Amino acid sequence: MDSQHAKTALVSGASIAGLATAYWLSELGYRVTVVELAAAPRTGGGAVNVGGPALDSIRRMGLYEQLKPHALHLDKWEFKNADDTTAGTMTLGDGPDGPPAEDLEIERYILIPNLLGAIRGEVEYLFDNRITALREAAAGVQATLADGTQRTFDLVVGCDGVHSGVRKLWFGHETEYAHFLHYYFSLTSLDKPLMPPATAQLYNVPGKVVMVMDQGGKTDVAFCFYSEHEIAYDYRDTAQQAAIVAAQFAGEGWRTTELLAEVAQQQTAYFDKFAQIRMPAWTKGRVALVGDAAYCATAAAGQGGALALAGATALADALRQHNGNIEAALPAYDHALRPYVEEVQDMALVMLSEYLVPRTEAGIQKRNAGGIPF
Repeated sequence: MDSQHAKTALVSGASIAGLATAYWLSELGYRVTVVELAAAPRTGGGAVNVGGPALDSIRRMGLYEQLKPHALHLDKWEFKNADDTTAGTMTLGDGPDGPPAEDLEIERYILIPNLLGAIRGEVEYLFDNRITALREAAAGVQATLADGTQRTFDLVVGCDGVHSGVRKLWFGHETEYAHFLHYYFSLTSLDKPLMPPATAQLYNVPGKVVMVMDQGGKTDVAFCFYSEHEIAYDYRDTAQQAAIVAAQFAGEGWRTTELLAEVAQQQTAYFDKFAQIRMPAWTKGRVALVGDAAYCATAAAGQGGALALAGATALADALRQHNGNIEAALPAYDHALRPYVEEVQDMALVMLSEYLVPRTEAGIQKRNAGGIPF
């Protein structure tokens, strides 16, 4: 397509969903602008499980072989007692409990640069910026940015996460779509080993879990707890969030005190409530949502990055199948992907309540004996 006459697309968010969407739209000949609130592409967060439709997406991007050498390998899960004895072990590797052999688990700081490097089309990046207003225009959608710029695009795609600004501007307030699951979760990545290689350990008391996972010489530490009611906190105040977690887990057994001390020294903890985004439609007019902005399943599913990759590819496939007709393609994207998304979201609810954070001692013992179904 002649770039002078190419369609234009504005993508909000430069994490997995946004960069994968930019890749596919560029492949279709769009001139893409990516706007990102942060100063650079976002590489923080847990490792990404790439399987199923997401694995197909990575293969189609030509990234599988270059990502494969960086794949993390988890061999076993251990369920620990307060005195550090092991109540149960689940062996993964190539066994029947493990994921398919071709699936990958990739750190975000590896995946994001590879996505950036794969983008070959004409892409403009606007960092330290965000969309502040959207309105229908004769030629498409007019976007106003925080720096005062106003531009019109043929297509706008919100890839800006569970607290999506595009969703709020175009589809309505977050409270209309976010379903609180009564759990809170923190994740901190430590740049040192605290675990045996290729091992994850879980320590549970009813309604709480401490999870520690080796990540190739680094360590992910997660705390999750049940809460009947939502907790008021400032999502910008990391000290307040750390205090909430510390108060919830003070005095618990196993290595909890040690791990809380390790986490307290870090500045990169992620904290949020577990909520799913469930929407009757992920598209309206010439605006679409991809990834957590549209269908967050929660970290309990371990599929946020995978859904983002699958969603970006599904959007591109719909545009291709409808010969670039945006008004026809966007609802087709929704229709094609929704069964897979709903399956993942339903699985996440079961995973959270029955396997990761059982609320009774009997539930914990049942999980310890039977393992976790991946």
